Amino acid sequence: MEFGRLITAMVTPFDDQGRINWDETGRLIDYLIEEQKSDSLVIAGTTGESPTLSDDEKLELFRFAVDKAGERCKIIAGTGSNNTSHSIHLTQEAEKLGVDGVLLVVPYYNKPSQEGMFRHFEAIANSTQLPIILYNVPSRTIASLSVKTTLRLAEIPNIMGTKECASLEQITLLVSSSPAGFKVYSGDDSSALPTLAVGGYGIVSVASHIVGSTMKNMMDSYLEGDVRTAASLHQQLFPIFKGLFECPDPLPNPSAVKYALQLLGHDVGGVRLPLVGPNEDEVTFIKNLITSV
Repeated sequence: MEFGRLITAMVTPFDDQGRINWDETGRLIDYLIEEQKSDSLVIAGTTGESPTLSDDEKLELFRFAVDKAGERCKIIAGTGSNNTSHSIHLTQEAEKLGVDGVLLVVPYYNKPSQEGMFRHFEAIANSTQLPIILYNVPSRTIASLSVKTTLRLAEIPNIMGTKECASLEQITLLVSSSPAGFKVYSGDDSSALPTLAVGGYGIVSVASHIVGSTMKNMMDSYLEGDVRTAASLHQQLFPIFKGLFECPDPLPNPSAVKYALQLLGHDVGGVRLPLVGPNEDEVTFIKNLITSV
């Protein structure tokens, strides 16, 4: 399965009552595919506010996205959790709905050992025919999937890649040691170009909601050997990459990108508690940031 190099971790649009806004979800899918050039979309990942979505909402989102996207891009379902049996159930239900793959986060809060993480992902992989992308994000999960454990998992046929929010050193080690066909994606927008430079494959992005087409140009330029243009575009995009998360103090994702989308005319609504929207200073910062796009 080919998911492409630019994967957008899509926000979940809400109405003013905090319910999923299906009309806007459809418009957003069209926009991300047609205007921002996303190759694939992650539905109900962290950026989609997975912790506050019910299973029924997630499954309906998967169904809706598969139908709306059609053949235009791949749909990757966020079915990972810190409960192995629950992840298996959600993955199997997503498979029935026709998704193209799943993204499985490292189990959070219960802090499993490396062997526990291996068995967790192995059990899910054995329960489905779907391609799997692992998701290592130590800042959120505390537990971190080691290079050694990732490489063990890479030997499982349907585990085809990883989204890494660890260090560039870890990405480099994975790229240099992983089997043929195993794809290493950055999960940090500001590391998209450096990841390509050390042999990684692409990016699972938040900023691509706003600057996806330019990010695609940056990656294409690098892959075509035009390193100077790629570097220039990276420098141009860097304030967006950092600003959507620092804003000017750290603002939990996806609060900033949702507000940025609203400024650009996309009625994606706010975030669900315990997340909150940007305060007055953050609003001013995001407005100034978006005017630079």
